[in-house]
Amino acid sequence: MRPTLHSCKLLVAVLAVALGGCAVGPAYQRPATPDISSFKEAAGWVHAAPADALERGPWWSLFGDPVLDQLAARVDVSNQNVAAAVAAYAQARAVVREQRASLFPVVSLNGGANRSHSSSSSSASGSGGRTGNSYDVSIGGSWEPDVWGRLGRVVDSASASAQASEADLASARLSAQGELAVNYLTLRQVDAQKTLLEGTLAGFQRSLEITQNRYTAGIAARTDVLQAQTQLANAQADDVGLLRQRAQLEHALAVLVGEAPADFSVAPKAWKPSVPEIPVGIPSTLLQRRPDIASAERAVAVANEQIGIARSAYYPSVSLGASYGLGASRVADLFSASSSVWSLGLSAAQALFNAGATTARVQGSEAAHAQAVARYRQTVLTAFQGVEDQLSATRVLLTQQDLRRQASEAADQVEQQVLNRYRSGQVSYTEVITAQATALSARRALVQALADRQTTAVALIQSLGGGWQAGR
Repeated sequence: MRPTLHSCKLLVAVLAVALGGCAVGPAYQRPATPDISSFKEAAGWVHAAPADALERGPWWSLFGDPVLDQLAARVDVSNQNVAAAVAAYAQARAVVREQRASLFPVVSLNGGANRSHSSSSSSASGSGGRTGNSYDVSIGGSWEPDVWGRLGRVVDSASASAQASEADLASARLSAQGELAVNYLTLRQVDAQKTLLEGTLAGFQRSLEITQNRYTAGIAARTDVLQAQTQLANAQADDVGLLRQRAQLEHALAVLVGEAPADFSVAPKAWKPSVPEIPVGIPSTLLQRRPDIASAERAVAVANEQIGIARSAYYPSVSLGASYGLGASRVADLFSASSSVWSLGLSAAQALFNAGATTARVQGSEAAHAQAVARYRQTVLTAFQGVEDQLSATRVLLTQQDLRRQASEAADQVEQQVLNRYRSGQVSYTEVITAQATALSARRALVQALADRQTTAVALIQSLGGGWQAGR
């Protein structure tokens, strides 16, 4: 008995379902990472598994600067590196949708019209030949059932790539925000250095006037005047150099917020350094929020799926096809024709010999997976190192700041005492120059120590993946 169309479809469906459970390739397992129960530089830390699903907050608000808040908020909107990462993520999501579509049948509609003419052997008499028209319309479908799980793994690979792209977007955003914060805080440090130098310049100017008066009165030597002039000119040169440094930082901020440097400026203001205190018992989940770790882990998942895709080449590819059509010699008869044509087919193809190319591709994908695992573990180790470095720097810089403040206060007292002794003729002007230079260096070192604590706080927040806020 001839099989009917319904029975053939049923047979194909049963075959596809039966073969659907034959997926090949390794199941994904997240690679093991070093079992770190605590950090050397801070107690209370426990092992953290990489992830990137937690929401980030405006961490820059911890510094209590409204201008920084306003600039950081513009990074998401206007920074071109972030915009490129957003587009890359959108592209990765589109690839996922494209690959997912391959799991479904493709249906097509075809139609055609032909006019043909044939000549007979009697055409020499002028009456031979035959002209005719033909019209046809058909609908057809094709489907490649995911017998060995290859298509599913392609979709999973694309999904993992999209997740890695999402983590890369978070990395780009965090990097831009961190760079902006560091540049802005450095700019404010330069403003503070400039304010400090302006006060020092006023003192150097008074010293020059005193020395000039003493020289005019015949009390001091000409060399004292020259030394005072040299010191004042050098300090003025340093002050001008700060203008150049500030301009470069302002230009960098403009680019980070997506503006041309010519259209952007940050007004000087008094520096009030605020350094957020990071508690010792930071939750271990913060380390899970590093986007570079999430991206590296997703790269391992992509490599794992590629192994299954490569192994599927050992098995035959199966495809199903079906079509139904009508034909007629006149358009009016096309849909009323008594004859129709339909087809239903199942095909399979398998490479019998390719000189080991399939094995080589499998081995190559396995090696790529091993490489991705190594990169992931290295990323985790680097993350641990970054946190350790910044925790250590945070502790050391706090101690250093206290020492710098003591040194600056002592140097200020020495400067005043030496200047008083010079006025009374007890010491040479060389000692005044030395004391003033030492005091200025100590003041500038104190400002630098405060700024280093701020930028280290930014680096620590970045090492923790961003988004940490007190009280969370």
